[in-house]
Amino acid sequence: MAAFCQRCGTGLPTSAHFCSNCGAAVPVAQPIPGKPLIRPRAGRQIGGVCLALAQTYGWDVTVVRIVAVLALIFTSGLVGVAYLAAWIGIPEEPLLPGPISPSV
Repeated sequence: MAAFCQRCGTGLPTSAHFCSNCGAAVPVAQPIPGKPLIRPRAGRQIGGVCLALAQTYGWDVTVVRIVAVLALIFTSGLVGVAYLAAWIGIPEEPLLPGPISPSV
């Protein structure tokens, strides 16, 4: 991915720390912390949406679940529709192949 100077717009190599044209410092892109948004198979209560959000953003899952229930009550079910949409839209964690047991 090509990098550009935010000050003068000069194209720069991705390894550049300073602009070769104007000398401005080039900010280093930081990776986004957390995990990808997937619904885990272990530890979920209903659909795994609250657990997926908690794991992705580094939040406490209990707090996310309490906020979700309170929001469900105070929005007259609107959050319930959003929860169902997230349940359908967020991919589920893939199954890992387990050990093969020998047949007796």
